Amino acid sequence: MWATESLWFEVAVVSIIYALGNIIFGHFEERTPVVRRVGKYLLTLIIVVAISFYIGRPVAMAFLAIFIVPLVYIHAYYLPRKKGINGLTGEPKSKYYEFRKWDKNIFDQK
Repeated sequence: MWATESLWFEVAVVSIIYALGNIIFGHFEERTPVVRRVGKYLLTLIIVVAISFYIGRPVAMAFLAIFIVPLVYIHAYYLPRKKGINGLTGEPKSKYYEFRKWDKNIFDQK
């Protein structure tokens, strides 16, 4: 019944990762333009499917797994120790907004 030999498996894996990421961590991207978020998803999807098609599924899944390394480095070391931002909560918000180069006055009406 379930066949995982097609490239739809890679599409599903990448889509699940992005869906869970947006549900759990979407509030950290609240001011990122939608075009950039969608573009990042599509680029990741194209790269993973292409790697799987040309090189093989194990390499494509390894490519996805390798992204854990910079994620842990940024959130466990760089943000807390270098920038003074909690890597899990993004607090203090003022430092996080400054780091992302976002306007800190989110309630100002223009």
